[in-house]
Amino acid sequence: MTSPEGPKLSKLESLKEGSHQLRGTIAEELLNESDQFSGDSLQLLKHHGTYQQDDRDLRKAKNPDGTPKGKSYSCMIRTRVPGGKVTSDQFLAELDLCEKYGDGTVRLTTRQGFQLHGVIKGNLRDAIKGINETKLTTLAACGDVNRNVMACPAPYKNNQVFDAMQNMAYAIAEHLRPKTTAYFDLWITDEDGNKTNEAEFQPVEEPIYGKTYLPRKFKIGIALPEDNCVDIFTQDIGLLGIVESDEIVGYNFYVGGGMGVTPSKKDTYPALGKLLGFVPNDQVLAVAEAVVKVQRDFGNREDRKRARMKYLVDDLGIEKFREKVAEYFGSEIAAPRDVEVTGIDDHMGWHEQGDGKLFLGVNIENGRIKDDGDLRIKSGLRKILETYKLDARITAKQSVIFCDIDPADKQGIEQILADHGMKRAEELTLIRRFSMACPALPMCGLSITESERVMPDLITEFEEELARLDLQDERISVNMTGCPNGCARPYVPDIGLVGKAVGKYTVFLGGNSLGNRLAFIYDDLVPLNEVTSRLSPVLEFFKEERQPGEAFGDFCHRMGKETLQEKAGLAAK
Repeated sequence: MTSPEGPKLSKLESLKEGSHQLRGTIAEELLNESDQFSGDSLQLLKHHGTYQQDDRDLRKAKNPDGTPKGKSYSCMIRTRVPGGKVTSDQFLAELDLCEKYGDGTVRLTTRQGFQLHGVIKGNLRDAIKGINETKLTTLAACGDVNRNVMACPAPYKNNQVFDAMQNMAYAIAEHLRPKTTAYFDLWITDEDGNKTNEAEFQPVEEPIYGKTYLPRKFKIGIALPEDNCVDIFTQDIGLLGIVESDEIVGYNFYVGGGMGVTPSKKDTYPALGKLLGFVPNDQVLAVAEAVVKVQRDFGNREDRKRARMKYLVDDLGIEKFREKVAEYFGSEIAAPRDVEVTGIDDHMGWHEQGDGKLFLGVNIENGRIKDDGDLRIKSGLRKILETYKLDARITAKQSVIFCDIDPADKQGIEQILADHGMKRAEELTLIRRFSMACPALPMCGLSITESERVMPDLITEFEEELARLDLQDERISVNMTGCPNGCARPYVPDIGLVGKAVGKYTVFLGGNSLGNRLAFIYDDLVPLNEVTSRLSPVLEFFKEERQPGEAFGDFCHRMGKETLQEKAGLAAK
């Protein structure tokens, strides 16, 4: 446990403290001839919305003379999009930027943002500046600050509820945005790189983050009891909207969720948020700030593997944590309202918007926007955006919603989708609609094994197995990651797959699509080509012994690990 009087800082904490508010030597390095950044700059760049990566498929490539080519470096740039809400021009700009500076693809993230991949160092400033010219930003999309604030993306207009969540997401994002001017100096206003003279450096006040910002990343999401589509329990702060007379009157706050795990460190684990209390609308920003400040002052700054707020909440206990938040807020936190999460919606397909217009959810498998053979997702989305000028929303399951559609345009939009090989929601199985995967190989430096590139074929295997068992209409969520960091939230769905060794996965069961229960380890070190066959006995057991209306994850939870393993002929692990 650390304290504001004198925390013991790790090397990275000292780097942040001495970085001139996240500047470091980034300016100088942007101007040198190297194709990569130094280690210290790599850590600071995250706060500006970018990670340096290298193409791991090319690590063993050789020159014509047989000598190693060396790593092929580039950057991933993440755009902060509160609530996933973008205009048609902003969406089109990302499609343009990926072609001008990136690898030609855009990725929709599990946190409702955009990612560009393959941006070389020499193009980094122009790409980030291009994003800012659309009135979006990469600031606080990554790093040890509050990151993109998620919110239910559905654009219903029949009451004030959905607009209120979107507005709250934006308000929280702006309130918790870092105040440092380094971002604007480095990327937006100074073409010369803004080499900071130490004698002239004048810091601005960071009233929320202080000199060292937060111990680790911080995440916030907003949802409704009937639709937890942004997985609020996996967030550092999850806000559950309390609706009375068709208006949100406030939120139940959950604190201390988080997915990342370090397998070699046994005191790390996934966690779901714990109930802090009810917060009326006019106090949300102040209470959120108080929670962030408690994490700032008491979070672990010695060990980054235990620096997420979930460990602080568990170490203190929720009662003491609540007391500390109340101290920083200046008043007690009200008792929570008696409301539970009951549903989830992926918002795919056609929907009445409530104002005479329609909205359409289009599934983008694993979020990758590209043209590949007959499936021309990028061209199809571009055609719709250019033709109809529709605002859009990015979903937490890596897909897109087009808003404010004139009913007269429905047939034209459907024709564009068909012409570009894109399936309608009703043509997709629920298991494919409710699956998601992290990018993993080849670009992620943390990935142990594949995820995005193998997920479509794996889902096809599941579809065939479910059809064989006449279970094809079941809503089963499958989340896959190439490592235990949990970017695709693999510890809460019906089936979670986490990269453990090259080509092998830990299989989790017993969570659910609602995201309000952690899964348990069912099997470990399972080769990719055996995942479906290892789960087939469990699916057969589910068909035979399920209760009426029981979902697959609920069945696995009820039966428990030992019973499922015994039924499948696995030795207890």
